[in-house]
Amino acid sequence: MFDEFVRQVRTLLLRLRRAERRELREFRRWAETTDRLVHLSVLVFVPLLIGLVTLLSNAVPQLSFLLFPPLASGSYTLFANPRGKYADPGQFVAGLTIGAACGLGALWLSTALLTPPTGQFQVAAGAAVLATLATGLVTWPFDIEEPSAYSTALLALLVQPAQRLSFLGSIFLASSIVAVVFVVWRNRFYDRRATVLYESTTGDDHVLVPMRGEHAHATAMLAARLAAAHEAGKVVLLDLVEDATVAETERAMLNGGVETGTVEAGGIDKSGEVSDTLRERVGRLESRAATVETRVGVPCQVVVATGEESAAATTLRAAESTNCDLVVAPYESAHGALTTYLRQLFRGRTDVLVHRSRNGRTRWRQVLVPVRRASDVAHHMVDFAVRLAGGSGRIAVATCIGTGGDRRRAESMLADIVEPFAGAIETRVSGTDIHSFLDRTGEDYDLVIIGASQDRSAASRFITPPTFERLDDIETDVAIVDRNH
Repeated sequence: MFDEFVRQVRTLLLRLRRAERRELREFRRWAETTDRLVHLSVLVFVPLLIGLVTLLSNAVPQLSFLLFPPLASGSYTLFANPRGKYADPGQFVAGLTIGAACGLGALWLSTALLTPPTGQFQVAAGAAVLATLATGLVTWPFDIEEPSAYSTALLALLVQPAQRLSFLGSIFLASSIVAVVFVVWRNRFYDRRATVLYESTTGDDHVLVPMRGEHAHATAMLAARLAAAHEAGKVVLLDLVEDATVAETERAMLNGGVETGTVEAGGIDKSGEVSDTLRERVGRLESRAATVETRVGVPCQVVVATGEESAAATTLRAAESTNCDLVVAPYESAHGALTTYLRQLFRGRTDVLVHRSRNGRTRWRQVLVPVRRASDVAHHMVDFAVRLAGGSGRIAVATCIGTGGDRRRAESMLADIVEPFAGAIETRVSGTDIHSFLDRTGEDYDLVIIGASQDRSAASRFITPPTFERLDDIETDVAIVDRNH
C-alpha cells in the first residue's frame, strides 16, 4: 500500500516537472523576439533600479526625492531602445547631471536678479526659461542631448539652497548606478541574446537525414553544413527498410560482417547470399557518409531502421534514439502538396527542415529568408542561413507588406531579427505580395528558407495555402523550416 502511494507520488512529481519544463520552454520561445525581450527588461529593471535608488534615498537623507521622475524616464529610455539615439550611458549620466547644474545655475541667477515668487512650490518664469535654455545650449555642442535633462533642470528650481550641492551629487550617483546596470545588461545579455536566449543557435547540431528521393545526397550535404557550425555537430544518415531481415543484413554489412541465412527476402537470395542490389545500396550509403566527412569535416554515421509503425514515426523514433535534434528530409510531394510522410514529421516533437533540391547543389552561398513576423521560427531560419552561407556568403532577410503596409514598422522588425547575428545581413522590404517577390528575386539566390506556417489555423491554411506549397515555378533550392520541440 505504502509502496503504491510512493510510486504515485513519484509519477505525479515527474509529470509536474515535465509540465514545468514545457512551460519554461514555451515562455523562452515567446520571449525570444526583441520587442518582447525589451518590454520584459523594462518591466523588470526600471522598477528594481528605482527601488534601489529609493532605498539609498531613505538611508541617505542628502539624496533628494526630486531626482526620481527624470531618473525613471531616463531609465525607460535606455532599456526601451538599447541601440537607439539616446541609449548612450555616458550621455545619460552627463545629460542628467548637466541638466541639474543648469537648473541650479538658473535658480541662483534668477534669485540674484529677479524677485522670486512667495509660494512654496512656485518658480519664477524667468528661471524656468533660463534653465531650459541653458540646458539646450550646453548639451547641443557637446552632443549629449538627453530628454530627461530638461526635466532635471526644471526640478532643480525647487531645490532648497542648503540641498543644492547634494542634489547635484545625487543626480550623478543615481544616474551612474542606472548606467552601470544598463551597460552590464546590454553587453552581457541583450547583445548576446542569440547565444544566451535563442535555442536555435545552441541546438540543431545533431542532424538526422532520411535517405529518400533523387537528391538525398544534396540534402545530406545541406544537413552537414548546418551541423558543421557547431564543434559537436554530427550527421546521421537514415535508411528506412520495411523488412526486418534485410535491415539486420544491412546493419551487419555496415558493421563489417554479413550474417547469411536461408531466408528469401528483398536483399537476400535463396542461397543466403546478399543480393547485388543490397550491396550497391550499402555501398552508396557508405560512400555518401565518407563524402560528408571528407568535404564538410563532420562525423557521419549510417543507421538502418525498421518498424511496424509509419515511416514518419520510425524516422522520429530514430532521431530520438540517435540523440538528433533536427531532421533534414528531402522534399516529397503528391498532387501538388507535401506527402503524408512529411506532414507527419511536421507534427512530431523534433525540429524539421524539408529540402527541395532543384539540381543537386551542395553549396549555398546566397540565401534568401522571407519572414512574416518576428518569432523564434524567424530566428531559426536566419541562424540556418548564417550557417550555410558562411563568412563570405550573402544573406538577405525580407518581408512583404503589400501596397498599404507600414514600411517603417517592417524595417524595424527586420532590424530586430538580424541584429543579434554576426555578419553582414541585408534586409529588404517589398511592397508586393510574397509570391510576386519570390517570382522576381528567388532565382537570384542559391536557397530560399521559408517557414512551414504551422502556427496558422486549419481554416486559414485552407483559404490561403502555405507559401511553400506555391513555389513550384521558382528554379532554386527551397528549405521549409518548422520548430516542434
